[in-house]
Amino acid sequence: MQYRFATVADSAVLAQMNQQLIRDEGHRNPMDLPQLEVRMADWLSGSYTAVLFEQNGTVCGYALFRQEAEHVYLRQFYMSPALRRKGHGRRAIEWLKANAWTNAPRVRLDVLVGNTAGRAFWQAMGFTEYCVTMELNPHAQA
Repeated sequence: MQYRFATVADSAVLAQMNQQLIRDEGHRNPMDLPQLEVRMADWLSGSYTAVLFEQNGTVCGYALFRQEAEHVYLRQFYMSPALRRKGHGRRAIEWLKANAWTNAPRVRLDVLVGNTAGRAFWQAMGFTEYCVTMELNPHAQA
């Protein structure tokens, strides 16, 4: 696996993987591919950094993050389904820790509660729960 920092020119490929990530984790985000591409370009032009994971010249995953005052916020992490559960995600996180997050005292991320595979992965990587965000739909039947 090779790793490289993304540029705004990578926004289209990042948006495609982001769309798959939204589906995989069961997120409610209704954005279509053109909207995701614009959002990704905006993020990369601003405070976010992305690293692409490539295998045999093909992009197969990415991490999108930003440095905050007290931590790195990992907003998105995606690995192609064909490469999951084979150690590639673990190696990608280790690469990020050694090359992109060298001065970070901690890394934070959000995981949807229904994303059991994602939660298991992050726990296996050593992440622990810090807080739980809760919401109420006032229009839902109790």
